[in-house]
Parts: sequence; C-alpha cells; structure tokens
Amino acid sequence: MRAMDLKSLIRDVPGFPRPGILFRDITPLLANTAAFTGVLDQLQANATGARPGAIVGIESRGFLFGGPLADRMRLPFIPVRKPGKLPAAHMSVEYSLEYGDSQLDIHADALTNGQRAYIVDDLLATGGTARASAKLVELIGGVVAGFGFVVELEALNGRAALSGYDAFSIIRY
Repeated sequence: MRAMDLKSLIRDVPGFPRPGILFRDITPLLANTAAFTGVLDQLQANATGARPGAIVGIESRGFLFGGPLADRMRLPFIPVRKPGKLPAAHMSVEYSLEYGDSQLDIHADALTNGQRAYIVDDLLATGGTARASAKLVELIGGVVAGFGFVVELEALNGRAALSGYDAFSIIRY
C-alpha cells in the first residue's frame, strides 16, 4: 500500500495523552491485514539494505513491527524496555521526551560486539527515544545499522536527533 493509502488508516485523537497533543493512532492500520503486511514489506525492504544481524524493537509499539520483521528476516529480536522489565544484567539510558523524562533498558548480552542492529519503532517524533535506543545498542557493543519508523512527525524534527544514522519512515506528517 502507498503512504497515502496508509494515512487513511491512522486515526487522529486530539488531546491524548494530554491537552495540546494530537495522537496518531495506528490501531486501525494494525487491524487491516493488507496495510500491516504492506508496512512490514516496506520495513523489510529498507532493513535488508542495512544488512542487520538483529532487529531491535522499542517498547511498546516498536514490538508490534519489530517482532514480525525479525521473524520474516530470520533474525534475533532484541527488546528495548522501560525500567524494571528486564530480569538479567542490563544497561540503562535516561533521556527526555516531548512531555517528560524517561529511561530505557537493554540486556547487557543482547548483542555481540560489532553486531549490526536495525532499530524499529512506530513513531519518530522528537527523536529522544530513538536516540536513547541507539546509545543502548552502542553501549553493549552493537552497531546501529539504521532505523525504521512507520510514522514520522516532521514538524518535531526528530531526524536531527538521529544525525549520522540512516532513518527510514513510511508515513510523514
């Protein structure tokens, strides 16, 4: 499906999660099997060119695309999680997002030294979450092969936070 067709499957929810925010809801896209398959096809085409050795998914909506993408590509899936979710030794990074501060974790042994990782999430907004995920990959010895996003909010200039990395997005607002 073309990006324009996919946009019709993204619902705008004003005032969520707080007043002044326009939330781009991907659940209608997820409910459409042709659209979901089309998104995975585009992510896979981009990821293949990046030659990853693993797919990293950012909690939580990045799991919706990263897990199936890893399965399709026969690659390991590595979750980047919110604090307190990983049971074994892990690395943590604190970062800022558009409405607060947060932290992300990755298992310390999730990647081998030099292993290329393609990082997947549903949305690129300010880039803080994606940049923190890249830092985690690098802290444990991995190499960021690129990023894949379903939606990009261009007005928030998230690509600037990812300067020096390849970033791909399917739908842009």
